[in-house]
Amino acid sequence: MSVKDVVTERFKNLCEEKNIKINELANISGVTPSTAYSMMDSNRRDISITTIKKFCDGLEITLGEFFSTPEFDNLEQEIK
Repeated sequence: MSVKDVVTERFKNLCEEKNIKINELANISGVTPSTAYSMMDSNRRDISITTIKKFCDGLEITLGEFFSTPEFDNLEQEIK
């Protein structure tokens, strides 16, 4: 899995845990729903750390909490 795939899966799982939809997360995070749906698009490869931070703020978690999962720890190195 790519970093982007792990990020989007993490947000999907957090939204499911909180019983909210991705557009609701966008609204409470001060991000447009189109930005949220664009992030979830498998064709888009990059996500800004600022957008990730805003979503974390909306979920009331820190960046450390967001990234502190085995999925992030087990990613392959990007430099080959």
